[in-house]
Amino acid sequence: MVSAHPGLVERAKNILVTPRTEWPVIDAEPSTVGGIYKNYVLVLAAIPAIAGLIGNALFGYSVLGVAYRVPIVTALSSAIATYILSLVSVYVLGLIIDALAPSFGGTRSQVQGFKVAAYSNTAGWVAGILSIIPQLVPIAGLLSLYGFYLLYLGLPVVMKAPKEKALAYTIVTIVAAIILFVVVGAVVGAVGSIFTPVMPAGAHIL
Repeated sequence: MVSAHPGLVERAKNILVTPRTEWPVIDAEPSTVGGIYKNYVLVLAAIPAIAGLIGNALFGYSVLGVAYRVPIVTALSSAIATYILSLVSVYVLGLIIDALAPSFGGTRSQVQGFKVAAYSNTAGWVAGILSIIPQLVPIAGLLSLYGFYLLYLGLPVVMKAPKEKALAYTIVTIVAAIILFVVVGAVVGAVGSIFTPVMPAGAHIL
């Protein structure tokens, strides 16, 4: 039996290129949180983590004209933390989207909320490939902002919120997402510092 769900690559392409027509498709799909994790999130969320690991450990970055390479243990621990926290944060964001739905005239559904959280994160995960070159991380951050637009388009379709309330719904959700991002960043930084060995100055100069 052939699955009615599109493949990962096709779904990612469609949500990025033609989101207005893809959200109704996503809305109508029978899904589970576990299924979306297995078929989509687990793979895409690994892109920034793996790219960041390679970029930090192999290529390094430059500060004030001095090149540094992150110790492999630090890079690996940060990559693992980034991946795990990405999986957790998208789930939490889905719960927030679900909980906020009635406040903006929408319909509560944990699965539908997770759909919005997962698929609107596509831009950030795909842009994370640029982390393989640490100097391009700021560009990846800018590209990931497209996810806010995907969120704006998806909320009224998937959560059944009136279009006139979609902007407010989006703004409140974005605030929650930013808070999650800050928390995740702080935790990843803390994990990385734990595994950073104390070495003489210049030990990691390329």
